[in-house]
Amino acid sequence: MMVKRSVTGSIARALAGIVMLSVLSTGLALLTLSGSLRDAEALNVAGSLRMQSYRLAWDASTQSADFPAHLQHYQHSLDAAALHNLDRFYVPSALNSRYQKLKTDWPELRQLLQTGDPLRYQQQVASWVGEIDRFVLDLQRYAELKIRVVAVTSLLGFIAIAALTFWTIRLSRRQIVTPLNQLVTASRYIEQGKFSYPPLNTALPNELGVLATAFTRMSGELEKHYQLLEKTVDEKTRNLTQANHMLSTLYECSLALAVNKLDRSALQQVLERVYQYEQLRCIEIVINNEWCVMQGSADSALEWHQLPLLKEGSSVGELRWQTAHRIPSPRLMQSVANMLARNAQIYQAQKQSQQLMLMEERATIARELHDSLAQALSYLRIQLTLLKRSVDNQPERAQKIIQDFDQALSDAWHQLRELLATFRLTIDQADLTAALQEMIASLRQQSQAEIVLNCQADALVLDAPQQVHVLQIIREALLNAIKHAQASKIDVEIQSLPNGDSHIAIVDNGIGIASLEEPHGHYGLTIMNERAERLGGVLSIRRHLPTGTQVTLAFSPQHKPPVS
Repeated sequence: MMVKRSVTGSIARALAGIVMLSVLSTGLALLTLSGSLRDAEALNVAGSLRMQSYRLAWDASTQSADFPAHLQHYQHSLDAAALHNLDRFYVPSALNSRYQKLKTDWPELRQLLQTGDPLRYQQQVASWVGEIDRFVLDLQRYAELKIRVVAVTSLLGFIAIAALTFWTIRLSRRQIVTPLNQLVTASRYIEQGKFSYPPLNTALPNELGVLATAFTRMSGELEKHYQLLEKTVDEKTRNLTQANHMLSTLYECSLALAVNKLDRSALQQVLERVYQYEQLRCIEIVINNEWCVMQGSADSALEWHQLPLLKEGSSVGELRWQTAHRIPSPRLMQSVANMLARNAQIYQAQKQSQQLMLMEERATIARELHDSLAQALSYLRIQLTLLKRSVDNQPERAQKIIQDFDQALSDAWHQLRELLATFRLTIDQADLTAALQEMIASLRQQSQAEIVLNCQADALVLDAPQQVHVLQIIREALLNAIKHAQASKIDVEIQSLPNGDSHIAIVDNGIGIASLEEPHGHYGLTIMNERAERLGGVLSIRRHLPTGTQVTLAFSPQHKPPVS
């Protein structure tokens, strides 16, 4: 915006006008007053001419000796400098004409006085004095006129100066004071962070108009930057708050997984925290076909979102969720998925390590049994054979003792082989479901019976000692059904109860168990009960109607059995 009318120039011109008016009015008054300095002298001199005229008439009639001096004085008075000043262009022409007429008529009167004709002079002196009176009156009016001119000039100068001063003050208030006050008010508003200040007068064609325009534009830009800064700060604050909440959630999830072992309860705590933080409709996790934990209620009308639980390029499970209101944070969900995948892999590695340690101990015991007790039994069996050959012709009592001894030795040898098989049982997989399938596959080769396994995904989340006891109980029950029950179909069902306990049932369609009392020298059922006690569970064996036997085991995976 260009400055069309500078306020400083306007004020400077106004002040210059005031000074010029002051100088003009004052100068005119001083000039008029300077021209009136000898007005009193002129009036005095003009007034004295009347007295001197009568005095000359008296001197002429009395032949006074002072006549020449008085005549000369009269001429001097008529030619006085105060009266000569009337010969100016600004002096009224009537006054100047009367003075010139007096100077023109005086030589004639002087001639009458000098020629000794005083009588004629006396006859004309009255008209001469009357002419002098009119001259004095005009001279007085001229002096009064100059005084009036001074007064009018001073009054007009004062009025002009007052008007110009009032205009300057009004201009200053309208184009300087008021805009400056508006700028001060607007600056105070902006200082307080308020940009809705009273509008500035940007239409002024002076510097303050340019300043108001620049201030308005600047405040507008400042408001935009201020709003952008507030928006950025709010956004950063929200992001930091969200990040803090997300970190707190991740910390709580990590703490839940670090304090407890990886089980259904720990997974439930993790899902509950994510569910509450992200306000999800439903969230579910599936790991290694062992766990399937859900938080919330699924809605068939909503879309499922999922993330694979990847560790070293392989999937160990899946994290799925449904959202009803807002989209959850991708970083949080990915972090939770990575955390669960890492803990699942660590848990599997721990289980495999425990199983390897347990299997190594059992293999050691099996080798010791084989090298000691098995060798002793083999030696006794050989000696028994030699004894039988040497007493073939002995009485029946000896044969009966030998038979009983042979039967006891056979049973002991059979129990030892079973014990060796038990101790040499290997679990290649940390997943018990896979271990069961591997064990059942080996048993299918020993029998024509149909063995069906029905295992829930999260029913057998066990550590290594628990896993060995469960495998041995199921293996013993299957062996009994194959060898003694003459079953054609065996069902193995494993499920989780609502309270978190595990329930295992082995049902066959064989001839059914006759009694829970084991024959002498057999310890299979006893060992099964002992293993159930170590699991902290209850083992039940009963006939299954209409035919067959049902073996059930109920225990809590939270119970920690001692390592055997």
